[in-house]
Amino acid sequence: MARKKKKVPGLNSSSTADISFILLIFFLVTTSMDTDMGLARRLPQPPEPNQEDAQIDVKERNVLNVRLNAAGYLMVNHDFIDVNQLRARAKEFIQNKNNNPKLPELHAKVIDLLGTCYVTDKHVISVQTDRGTPYNIYFQVQNELVAAYNELRDDLAIAKFGHPYARCSEDEQVAVRTYYPQKISEAEPKNYGGN
Repeated sequence: MARKKKKVPGLNSSSTADISFILLIFFLVTTSMDTDMGLARRLPQPPEPNQEDAQIDVKERNVLNVRLNAAGYLMVNHDFIDVNQLRARAKEFIQNKNNNPKLPELHAKVIDLLGTCYVTDKHVISVQTDRGTPYNIYFQVQNELVAAYNELRDDLAIAKFGHPYARCSEDEQVAVRTYYPQKISEAEPKNYGGN
């Protein structure tokens, strides 16, 4: 008797390509979801319903005006500067080491862990853009301003506590942030260059 070979049933592979395609799309979508981009900004609380508009009186010397036009040119107060000069200008403005009357006013403040310090916590860096300002220039400006605060905070933390700001305890970080509060104000974009 001859042995009859059993025929192995074939697999239906008609939907294999569809399943592979769906798996490919699934992995592409899920792996690209964690690329968050943006700026860390805390928005102010909305006003109470029956609250009147308050006029805030800010002295001109306490405001650093940063303007960006549609061509990507940067103006700080009344000077055109390059983006890579902005960090140094911002640090000079925030610190006001020599009590320059054209820079933010210094006043005495008692800060936990630091004692009585002379600070410029009434300063504001006002950023205003043109509606056509390129995003890459806008982000470069924001990075330079945040880097100015970070460098000042690191320098203060090293001088007072012996280590950089990132390695400070929570109380030390609060003290450093009180000394150098980050005050970046964003004004509504305008059309400086027309269009």
